[in-house]
Amino acid sequence: MSQREWIEKDFYKELGVSSDASQDEINRAYRKLASSLHPDKNPGDAKAEERFKAVSEAKSVLTDPAKRKEYDEARRLFASGGFGRSGGFGPGGAGGGGFQGGFDINDLFGGGAGGAGADGGLGDIFGGLFNRGGAAQGTRTSRPRRGSDVETETTLEFREAALGVTVPLRLTSPSPCTTCHGSGAKPGTSPRVCPHCNGSGVISRNQGAFGFSEPCDDCRGTGSIIDSPCADCRGSGVTNRTRTITVRVPAGVSDGQKIRLAGQGEAGLRGAPSGDLFVTVRVRADKVFGRNGDDLTLVVPVSYGELVLGTTVSVPTLEGRVGVKVPAGTADGRILRVRGRGIPKRAGGSGDLLVTIKVAVPQKLDDPATEALKTYLEAEQASGFDPRAGWAGA
Repeated sequence: MSQREWIEKDFYKELGVSSDASQDEINRAYRKLASSLHPDKNPGDAKAEERFKAVSEAKSVLTDPAKRKEYDEARRLFASGGFGRSGGFGPGGAGGGGFQGGFDINDLFGGGAGGAGADGGLGDIFGGLFNRGGAAQGTRTSRPRRGSDVETETTLEFREAALGVTVPLRLTSPSPCTTCHGSGAKPGTSPRVCPHCNGSGVISRNQGAFGFSEPCDDCRGTGSIIDSPCADCRGSGVTNRTRTITVRVPAGVSDGQKIRLAGQGEAGLRGAPSGDLFVTVRVRADKVFGRNGDDLTLVVPVSYGELVLGTTVSVPTLEGRVGVKVPAGTADGRILRVRGRGIPKRAGGSGDLLVTIKVAVPQKLDDPATEALKTYLEAEQASGFDPRAGWAGA
C-alpha cells in the first residue's frame, strides 16, 4: 500500500468517533465493533473480516499516543496542501493550486531527489508511523508474502456437534520447509539483502510529475537474495507435506458452520506468516433428535389412553434420560418443554428440550381389546362428547 493511501485512510471514521475522541471513547468504540465483526461470529463473511481488520488497524494507531500524533499531523498537512517549502504544492498557488516550480509529487512522500529526510516532507512522518520513511529507506525491507488460507471439511455425528469434540485432521498443503526452517537458504547460510533495492523489494522511478514503483527484478520483489538455495524447497522456504492437526470443535456447532484456525493454512514464502485454516463442519442427521436453534427436539409416541388419563414417559437427552409428565387430556401434537436440556450455548447455559407428543394408533387389536374399545366408544357417545362438534359447520 502506498503512503498516499495510508494518509487517505480515515481511522476515526472506521471506529465511528470524532478526531478529538478520548482514549476511552476509542477503546469503547473498538470493543463494540470488534465484538460484532469478529470472524468467529461471522464465519465465511469476507466483508465482516475485512472490516474487522480495518477497525483493528485503526485502533492500533489511535490508541498509541505517538502514532496518533504523527497520523494527525500527516492528515493535517495533506489536507492543507502546504509543506513549508518554496515552489511547493498548495491550494493558493499560481494557476489555481496546480504544480509550481517543477514540483515532483514524489517529494510529497519522500521519493524526490532530496528525499523526505532532506526537506521534512511526509516521508519523515510516515517513517515513524509505518517504518516506510525516507531516513529508513536504505535499510527497510518489504513485507513478506503471507501464505494462502486453506479450506477443508469434517463430518460429525449429531451428538458430537452438540456436545463438542476434538477431531484429528490430516492435511496435505504447503508447509514450512523442515530443512531450512522456512528461510529458503541452504542450511548454514542465510539470505542477503538485495543490493539493487536495498531490501525494499521495489524500485522507484519518476515519470514527469509522478513517481512509480515496481518489483525489483533482481530479487523478484522479496527484498533478499539467496546465493545457496535449499535443495529441498529450491529456495522457496515451503514444501508440500502431509500433517495431522487436532481441531477442537466447540459444543453447539451447527451444520455448515466454519471454524477458523489462525496460522494453520499454507506457509508463507521464506518465513512469512502462514495463512489460516477454515474448517467447514458437516453434521449428520440423528434418528431421534432434531434441532431448532439452541433447542433440541424429539417426537415421543404415546397411546390414546395415556393422552386421556395422563402419564409420565421416559425420554432421551444428550446426557441420559429424564421423565416427562404428560398431563391428562393432552392433545395429540402438543409440545412439552424441558428447560436446560437442549444444545449448549456459547455464552453459557443450554437451550431447552422440546418434546412433541404423537399418538400411536394400533394397526390391529385382539378380540378383548376390540370389545373394550367398542364399549368405551358407546360410553363416550352417551356422555355427549363429539370430537367434530363445531367442525366444518357441524
